[in-house]
Amino acid sequence: MELRRQNWRHVRASSSAKLRVGFLLMHNFTLTAFATFVDVLRLAADDGDQSRQIRCSWEVMSPHRNITRSSCGVEVQATSDLIDPNAFDYVVVVGGLLHGSAEPEEVSDYLHAAAAGGVALIGVCTGSFVMCRVGLMDGRKCCVSWYHYLDFLEEFPHLTPIADRLYVIDGDRITCSGGTGVADLAARLITERLGLAAASKALQILLVDHIRSDQSAQPAPALSAESDDIRVSRALLLMEQSLAEPRTIPSLAIELGVGLRSLERIFRERLGSTPQASYLALRLRHAQWMLRNSDASGAMIAAELGFSDSSHFGRSFKAHFGLTPRRFRLVTRDATASSRDHEKRAAANLDRRVF
Repeated sequence: MELRRQNWRHVRASSSAKLRVGFLLMHNFTLTAFATFVDVLRLAADDGDQSRQIRCSWEVMSPHRNITRSSCGVEVQATSDLIDPNAFDYVVVVGGLLHGSAEPEEVSDYLHAAAAGGVALIGVCTGSFVMCRVGLMDGRKCCVSWYHYLDFLEEFPHLTPIADRLYVIDGDRITCSGGTGVADLAARLITERLGLAAASKALQILLVDHIRSDQSAQPAPALSAESDDIRVSRALLLMEQSLAEPRTIPSLAIELGVGLRSLERIFRERLGSTPQASYLALRLRHAQWMLRNSDASGAMIAAELGFSDSSHFGRSFKAHFGLTPRRFRLVTRDATASSRDHEKRAAANLDRRVF
């Protein structure tokens, strides 16, 4: 591959900043991920809130200094064309909507050149997908949001995503699930380069009370039970990602780095339940959602959620919720229809009063 170096702007590597970061914003990028990262850098770079690029420096790059549109519609003007990647300590790829336009060839070439030069690459939000698409994550651990876990498996079946942590550092490849976890990753880099005081100061101004580590669990999906224990949260996320083919509890314990008895004790203490019962409850809550929001048959739901057959699913559902799946669906739909009729009558009465 011939890399397009001739158009790069050259910046002196003798910059006084101890942490130098270049941002590449993808089309429909997530504004929160970018703004959070750069704001933590800004607050650590100078005293108080003066925002001068002294201890940290950054550039927002784009081929030809193009404007890039975020997923919420806000557009960001690049501060620079592509800069020699060796001028940076890190090049950050900020992703966003998965099904946007393809990555420009110039960006792919640039990332390969940065990797060849030993510059660390960071993918935040779906920036990890971009790094995988251009072939820079083979054989590497890759962190993705639990929300995009299945999307990742579908697009990259040869890679194994990690969706139970905020971010993952694998040598000079760093991937972050996005959201508020970007602040923790930025604080980690600042701590390593500038010290803990600078990182803490930045987060305190942003009203973040502490720095979470790369081992911290992503916040559990809405259908999962909540826990303030990282091991329980990570276990629930791993369960969430393996609904169709439920994993054994011993295999979860091994991945979490705890003994089986310890995991069972932690679940009893935190959730008042066993891992097995929590796993089943999680699958049944998904089944409840599917019955309420889809037309999938009981047999289809049973297969989707790893039950041996529809009879097994029906018995488990009734034992947990007190209704058969069929009865639950009928009751739910009757209640929904009644609520809609009530809303229509209320709206009609309001119309008559107004007009």
